[in-house]
Amino acid sequence: MSDTTAPHRNPSAELQTMNDRLAAWAACTAEDSPALIERFEAMGYEVRGKSREEVEAVLRCPPTRVGRG
Repeated sequence: MSDTTAPHRNPSAELQTMNDRLAAWAACTAEDSPALIERFEAMGYEVRGKSREEVEAVLRCPPTRVGRG
């Protein structure tokens, strides 16, 4: 058995890092997927007509309107 302790983890920071990575990945994927843009719009994210960088910024925040089924 070891006397060393595991480093302190910060779940909130880890979640934020994961959200940032997912937003970047989703924005890249949406560039070539009109269906994904439609899905984001249906979820309440205003991404239509935006650049990849703008889509990424939008996806880092909560939706701005109520999603539609």
